[in-house]
This record gives sequence, structure tokens and C-alpha cells, in this order.
Amino acid sequence: MRAAQATGSPRIGVLEWARVAVGGLLGIAVVGWISQRIEGSGGWAHVPWLVAPIGASAVIVFALPSSPLGRPWSVIGGNTIGTLVGIACAVWIGPPWLAAGVAVGGAIALMQQARCLHPPGGAAALLAVLTHTTDWRFAFVPVALNSALLVLGAMSWHAATRRPHPAPQPAADAVLPNADELSSAIDAAVARYGEVLDIDRTTLRGLLEDAQTQAYQQRLDSVRCSDIMRRDVQSARPDESVAQALLRLEEHGIKALPVIDKHRQVIGIVTAADLRIDPDAAPSAMRESAMPVAARMTRQVRVVSETRHLSELIPLFAGSGHHHIPVIDASARLVGMITQSDVMRALHRPSQQATD
Repeated sequence: MRAAQATGSPRIGVLEWARVAVGGLLGIAVVGWISQRIEGSGGWAHVPWLVAPIGASAVIVFALPSSPLGRPWSVIGGNTIGTLVGIACAVWIGPPWLAAGVAVGGAIALMQQARCLHPPGGAAALLAVLTHTTDWRFAFVPVALNSALLVLGAMSWHAATRRPHPAPQPAADAVLPNADELSSAIDAAVARYGEVLDIDRTTLRGLLEDAQTQAYQQRLDSVRCSDIMRRDVQSARPDESVAQALLRLEEHGIKALPVIDKHRQVIGIVTAADLRIDPDAAPSAMRESAMPVAARMTRQVRVVSETRHLSELIPLFAGSGHHHIPVIDASARLVGMITQSDVMRALHRPSQQATD
């Protein structure tokens, strides 16, 4: 049996399927038995001892223990708030159809504000309207009582079967995988959970890809040129020979040299292609050339400040054809060089290393 389907909800093993089903059976039975006895002994015989939304709550707390919708406060607070809103609408709003709509909408709004969003809370609000319940005590007995007992039952069952509730969340990796690696990573993560997740595989992949994009954007906005530039930059003087500049390129295995004046201010840039401008010339002849670098350099050179953010470099590399950009300080002196490879490395390594 595969850990996850190609689309839709992931499959679970037979043991997990049986554990969830038996948990729901025992949970509702115990909640009903205790609630019936409490209400009978407390003079609450005129109210139901078990309400239907608790069945929906049981599906969440037993089958989806990792869901925030099944947290203890979500179950108890959501069902109670939903019922209170439904009772208020039943009391104050005449037309049942309008009361039903306001009850569900109001319950959703209040649950979100109280951070206890719980889908059965909407059903609890609708139940109060449809049964025209006007007694405020109904929200606490049986609804809050049922909810609290269900949470206790679920926590006990999950603990007894070694599945703590609420389920702990695994720590995220420092770096998200590439988009092409997400499918297998999702399957492996779902298999490790061993339970149903209340999100389908396609949506989960979309969230991870969006998170990856956001992580890249945050990194682009936090890393500066000074964090990733190469400080041991090789340069050339405008009056030195082409042969000397070409030799320096070959010795250091680099492709471009910024040309600086006596104040280390950038006045141009040369590449190996600039120095070997005559494709028919022999390499030995070019090395012996005494032609000055100033005759071959590109004078219109793009430079960036060491304080500029990485996000400002992307358009320069992507849209203008630049492969090497000199970096200058506040006095316009050359202090480093950034290449496309430097930018890619900064994007694909952990953020704590990007600024080392």
C-alpha cells in the first residue's frame, strides 16, 4: 500500500484506520454515558444529553489529531461560541432563514477572533436556530460539557495508543527542497505521520512552493552585497598591457577584471573576450602585446554599493546581461566583485550562512 495517493487525501495503514474508528466509537459512547448521568442527576432532564455537532467534532479529534481545528480550545470554545451565537439569533431575529445565516456567519467570525475555529461550531449555531433554543444554559449543558468530555476522551485515547494529542509538529528543515523534489518529500512526510492530514497533497505542494518563494524573497531583502561579495578581487590598471591582464585572468581562473585608477575607483572592466578581440591571433602573440588595457576595456561599467540588498541585483543579472558586477564602498573605491554564481549560492544555502 502506498503512503499517499497521487491526488486527494493520503491513505493510512490498517492499524491507524482501526485505531481512529475504535477511538471515535469509544469516545462518543463514553461522552454520551457520562453526560446522560450528569444531566439526569443534576435536574437537566429537560435538555438533550448529547448534541449532533459532537459527532463531527469526534471525526476531527480522533481522525485528524494534527489539525489546529481539533485542538482542545478549538473544540470547546468553537462549539460553545457557536451555540451562544445561535441562541442569540433564535432570540433576536425573527425569520428562521435570516437567523440561520446570521448565526453561522457570526459564529465563524467570533471563532476566528477567539482563535478557536472549529467547523462543528457552525453546526452548533445552526442547531440552536433550527430547534429555536432560547435557553442560554444549553450552550454549557450539554454543548460545553459534551465538548470537554470529548477532548478528555480523545487525549486519553491518543495517549493510550501512543499518539499524543495535540500532536506535536515536526521541526522544519533549514532549506526547502526544489520544486521537483517536493512530490517525493511530501509522500515521505505523510508516511512518517501515519495519519490522515486535513489537507490534500496538491494544496500542500502549493503551500510549500509558496513558502519557498517567500523564503527566497525574505532572504533577498535581508542579504546585502557585502555579505556575499568576493573581497579578494583581482583588478587591472588602465596603463598595464593586455598581455599582463590576460595572464592574470588565466592564473586566477576568472573571466573579468575591473579596471581601477590610482584611487581604486572603477573606470572600466575587461573580460577575456575583450583581450582576445582578434579570434585569428595566436595566444602567444596576444600575450606579447604591449597594447594598454585602456584600449580594450569597456568604459561604461555597472557598479553596485556594498550596502545594496541582494534583491536589487536580480534585475541587473537577469535583464541586462551582466555576469560580473564590481562592488564599491561609500568612497566609490573597489572593495569586491559579485557574479551570478555568488547570487545563486546565496539563495540556496541556509540563511544563517548567507551572512557569515
